[in-house]
Amino acid sequence: MSEHYIRKILRAQVYDLAVKTPLEEAPIMSKRLNNNVLFKREDLQPVFSFKLRGAYAKIKQLAPEQAEKGVICASAGNHAQGVAMSAKHLGIRAVIVMPKTTPDIKVRSVRERGGRVVLHGDSFDEALEHARMLEERDGLTFVHPYDDPDVIAGQGTIALEIMQQHSGKVDAIFVPVGGGGLAAGVAVYMKCVYPEVKIIAVEPEDSACLKAAMESQRRVTLSDVGLFADGVAVKQIGKETFKILRECIDEVVTVTTDELCASVKDIFEDTRSIAEPAGALALAGMKKWVAEHNVSEQTLIAVQSGANINFDRLKHIAERTELGEQREAILAVTIPERPGSFRQFCRIVGKRAITEFNYRYRSEASATVFVGVQVQPGSDDLAELIQALEEKEYPVVNLTQNEMAKLHVRHMVGGYAQFNGVNELVYRVEFPERPGALLKFLSALKGRWNISLFHYRNHGAAYGRVLVGWQVPKGEITEFRKEIKELEYPIREETDNPAYTLFLG
Repeated sequence: MSEHYIRKILRAQVYDLAVKTPLEEAPIMSKRLNNNVLFKREDLQPVFSFKLRGAYAKIKQLAPEQAEKGVICASAGNHAQGVAMSAKHLGIRAVIVMPKTTPDIKVRSVRERGGRVVLHGDSFDEALEHARMLEERDGLTFVHPYDDPDVIAGQGTIALEIMQQHSGKVDAIFVPVGGGGLAAGVAVYMKCVYPEVKIIAVEPEDSACLKAAMESQRRVTLSDVGLFADGVAVKQIGKETFKILRECIDEVVTVTTDELCASVKDIFEDTRSIAEPAGALALAGMKKWVAEHNVSEQTLIAVQSGANINFDRLKHIAERTELGEQREAILAVTIPERPGSFRQFCRIVGKRAITEFNYRYRSEASATVFVGVQVQPGSDDLAELIQALEEKEYPVVNLTQNEMAKLHVRHMVGGYAQFNGVNELVYRVEFPERPGALLKFLSALKGRWNISLFHYRNHGAAYGRVLVGWQVPKGEITEFRKEIKELEYPIREETDNPAYTLFLG
């Protein structure tokens, strides 16, 4: 299999359209990690993503009768732009099926590159099903985003370039994984030609389909995936890509949303470029891997895979960078209502900078504050602060890893709700960002229960995140929870979450 792919990679005619992207030194990150860190700048492709390579490699080798009928793909982002641009360059008709939830900037970009956009469904799976129907009906050739040998070979040209551009020893290459096309292309070339180089695959913790497959020794389908790094939000690793990856990668590393946000900032500081979340995956994985393995004085390369990010998402990323670097902690601290207690709290915090402070009235006996504090990463600073507070009888709950606290509660600290004989049940829900989605959600509940809490923030993604509470009489709780479970939206109960009980409940 390896020799077959090596031939395909060497013959892939991607440079008719794609460019040889630079392999750049990252001096700030190199100093921080005590390693020689380099970025493979695939964000500098004409479509700002590596996807152009695979799309062009596939479309370029079509038979004349296939080219005459045209191509089709399903995509909400980078692959769509790669297919559209490749087809236009070759004078081939391209139909791009995109979910209705796709941000307008991506739809416009595909149209500007010559693709005929068909908007269908609320999810990628619905768009894919429709694309397959059009493929069959109109005789179009389907261009898969990752699970195709020609696409894999196109992405593999990245590995070829890396070894041409770096004359010294390479110890490890870190590659982001969604469906696995990029990782498979890089891994199969490296393990055949340079087997001593480690290939480290990197996934978000909330969409780690490769890790799940490696642990099960078979492909598995995740029940749901996180949408923050939408470029790699795939429920199941590809069939062909998994055949390669299970044999050719050395390790899989998973990272959190906060770690991804921190790496977006890291890339900006070294290159003054802004990576999309999936584009920062490789660096986030590298940082974690170096810390876990105590690696130093090695040459490590991160594939910076793309820069197609909506500007609106930057405010969310900026909020989370310090958390990702473990330079900020979020705490709920209960302060006794007695003279001097607040001054004593500030003394305990000491010279640590307070990044956020929200007051929460609790009772005449105590008050609860939502506080962000700068701490020293890689030290016992946070543990020492918590211990010091507890020794002075200030109860503390560490909310630093509490997603609901970071997404919603920090923006909502207010008065307690008073309900006589009625319970408030609280849920986190994901809505597709499209007109009528909220009305559809509320209609599904038939309006039987009153909404008592609602918080929504637009992060520029295809899905909005909502915190919602309902007033439900005790005798109707079982029925309410049954109906909630039948809804088509990803939903999670948070009624017992300490961020809610301390500040909103």
